[in-house]
Amino acid sequence: MTQESKTKEPQPQPPPRRNWPDAVGRDTGGLSKDIFVRAGFRNPTLVLRWTEIAGPEIARFAQPIRLSEGPSGGVLTLKAEPGAALFLQHESRSLCERINTFLGFSAVSKLRFIQGSLTQRPARKVKPRPVRELSPIDPAIRCQAPESLRAALLRLAQARRRENQPD
Repeated sequence: MTQESKTKEPQPQPPPRRNWPDAVGRDTGGLSKDIFVRAGFRNPTLVLRWTEIAGPEIARFAQPIRLSEGPSGGVLTLKAEPGAALFLQHESRSLCERINTFLGFSAVSKLRFIQGSLTQRPARKVKPRPVRELSPIDPAIRCQAPESLRAALLRLAQARRRENQPD
């Protein structure tokens, strides 16, 4: 037997284990991108930031469903509450301008409305954070300033303390 026949081939090493889970949001971008593309949204900004683009008044009554290319430009299909569709039809020019201004290019030239009831998103509940006492050596306490300025400095110091310390 020769030396060459005794050597073993190296075994492939398994990938290292990490023992902690991946963040849930890490893979959602790739998964949701296909869904948005099927609905005609190459850029999901229009759907994700709809309340900011259209304004809270309009976002309560309408939500974007599909963006398609038409012969005269992009056509945005909105699902709107039955009573609000007529109002939104009158506001369509200004709404198209808002959308195009936000996106930075002329993406929408016409709006199309589908009447139906919207699913209401539950309101986010914001739990109040506890107020933490400031330390006696905090400069905001020792500040010699007019009362309104001193009160503002104390509120700022308390907010800073809340952010820096865990609950």
